Amino acid sequence: MKTVTERFLTYVKHHTTSDESSDTFPSTKRQLAFAAFLAKECEAIGLQSVSVDAYGYVTALLPGNTANAPTIGFISHMDTSPDASGENVLSNIVIVENYDGKAIPLNGTVLSPKEFPSLKEYIGQTLITSDGTTLLGADDKAGIAEILTAAEYLLAHPEIPHGAIRIAFTPDEEIGKGVDFFDVDKFHADFAYTLDGGRIGELEYENFNAARAIIRIKGKNVHPGSAKNVMKNAALIGTEIASLLPERETPAKTEGYEGFFHLCSFEGDVTSATLNYIIRDFNADSFAHRKELLRLIVERKNAQYNNCIELDLHDEYYNMLSQIEPHMEIVSLAKQAMLDCGITPIIQPIRGGTDGARLSFMGLPCPNLFAGGHNFHSNYEYVPVPSMEKAVSMIVRIAELAATTLDFQKNV
Repeated sequence: MKTVTERFLTYVKHHTTSDESSDTFPSTKRQLAFAAFLAKECEAIGLQSVSVDAYGYVTALLPGNTANAPTIGFISHMDTSPDASGENVLSNIVIVENYDGKAIPLNGTVLSPKEFPSLKEYIGQTLITSDGTTLLGADDKAGIAEILTAAEYLLAHPEIPHGAIRIAFTPDEEIGKGVDFFDVDKFHADFAYTLDGGRIGELEYENFNAARAIIRIKGKNVHPGSAKNVMKNAALIGTEIASLLPERETPAKTEGYEGFFHLCSFEGDVTSATLNYIIRDFNADSFAHRKELLRLIVERKNAQYNNCIELDLHDEYYNMLSQIEPHMEIVSLAKQAMLDCGITPIIQPIRGGTDGARLSFMGLPCPNLFAGGHNFHSNYEYVPVPSMEKAVSMIVRIAELAATTLDFQKNV
């Protein structure tokens, strides 16, 4: 049997960055290549009904050995965030054994506990990080490695009771499209978990409501010496729009249940400019207010600059809480499994989203569990090896408890 670390180091060498500018699904062909590789992995460990569909979804079945047990899904995503390079990750891996609590030298920078205090929680453990020039890919290849390692363990230990287990690996989660074509009915699970959380112990069933806004500005350029009342500087109009949003409602100044506007990118010059925002809030009313505020700002600036601005504003996903509350037994199940594995559950809202949020609204209740990594979407991403190992144990225990103790009530 392969260890979870061996699997993880194999998977991160696959370049699977998604591309939000693409009009294909999945957004990159490299995700399809990784999907084909994972399908072979599933077959190699003995999973059944392995398939990769035209959209790149990998699905597989671990048959149950216990009658009347619910069917559980375990889901992770294959793509990595476009916020940092995901190419040649394996060549840039740093493995730190018996971490001593000090700053870890990287390529031109350091991974320091002064900046990332969570490192202090893992003194004495083995850490895996990139060298600071790429992300690591623990989000979410750690989750993939953990699911397949747990599946192989259950196959090797038929004495452990469990129901049928459905496995899925999805593309394009990082750009909000991960389950656009996911067939919930065909997946045929009673409920599921995504393994897409961060530090060990995270158990999440609340997430942001999410929207994306693309603001396109068409300017007019003339010689600056004779520009009065003629020039429309698209880049400058963009800065005016940005300045009208609440200064303190940005990711760097919010936490907990606080929402924000996040300017992901701003490209342009006098002739044209594009601002790419994401909008996040846990509360539905506040979420609606944020979107309306942006519409009013654009409307005001269009009145000022003769309708030179286009706003493309669309929702991406919603807070799964309303869909999980009727099935809190699956949250209790995961919590008990963690406790049985010596893990302290950390129940908190996700300041982000997962495929599970959208799947929950598609009829598949799907809380989110930790995969173990830290500092996702950045060149400072790292994962402690014991956290991945504990995730494997947790998956196995969830399967066992569900088969022996869970009374799951399906929606009628």
